[in-house]
Amino acid sequence: MTLADPVADYLSNLEHERRLSVHTLRGYTHELDELKKLANGRALESLTAIDIRGAVSRAHAGGLSARSIAHRLSAWRAFYRWFAGRIDLPANPVATVRAPKRPKTLPKALSVDDTHRLMEAPAAEGTEGVRDHAILELFYSSGLRLAELVGLDAQYASGGGYQSAGWLKLDSAEVEVLGKGNRRRVVPVGSKAIDALRAWLAVRGEFVKHDPHPLFLSVRGNRMSPNVVRDRVKRAALVAGIPANVHPHVLRHSFATHVLQSSGDLRAVQELLGHASITATQVYTGLDFQHLARIYDQAHPRAKKRG
Repeated sequence: MTLADPVADYLSNLEHERRLSVHTLRGYTHELDELKKLANGRALESLTAIDIRGAVSRAHAGGLSARSIAHRLSAWRAFYRWFAGRIDLPANPVATVRAPKRPKTLPKALSVDDTHRLMEAPAAEGTEGVRDHAILELFYSSGLRLAELVGLDAQYASGGGYQSAGWLKLDSAEVEVLGKGNRRRVVPVGSKAIDALRAWLAVRGEFVKHDPHPLFLSVRGNRMSPNVVRDRVKRAALVAGIPANVHPHVLRHSFATHVLQSSGDLRAVQELLGHASITATQVYTGLDFQHLARIYDQAHPRAKKRG
């Protein structure tokens, strides 16, 4: 079986059978155009792993990021899997080709002083300001992901087809959250955050209209959306005069960094963050070399100064 234009047929399949979005289709179209440029008139089934590796090397040398190359290879790999179901393809030429390793970037974190300045900055006036202050304190106190925070309920609720995914346990100063991979964890909440949450709960009833469950509500009575929370965090940082681009993940990184600097307990930080593997947490070990050097000097027998 031969196909006059396998790329066009594949894109049609993605659009009409798999119903991918216009944005996703545009990405596939661009990457498969690059594949056709690589073939340069040759039949696509004649390309080999050597051709693909050469394309990767040239793209990398030309400045294309490892992330973009990985995306390109993923699109090509998927195309050849589809193609193999329609012709007698000897092998998927992309199957064994991997993108260059992405450089490990250290998470951005605020200094302790900047974090303190953010938490102590005057909140916006009115009930929204009380709510926003509670959000900031909870992010930094417990290292929650944005989705985990907006998914919190004021208390556990179940019934009528509804069940809380995450909720505040005010009496025990904890939150229970449903994180990535449907992994559930309980995280402690510090005293400053508890005070801010109590202040918010005292006025939260002003925002309750049709849904009584969400911990954090918009002025319209809806569960706050991630975009609105991002905007409120950024606005608070600007008011506090912090030059960095502050968003919820920065507060999560700041939480992890500061706890690790104080405790040196990587396993505990892993549990608090809800990382499935400690590998994801290990990136924080590179954030404070001075702290690690002090620990080394204190702990290693051959590093101790001799009087």
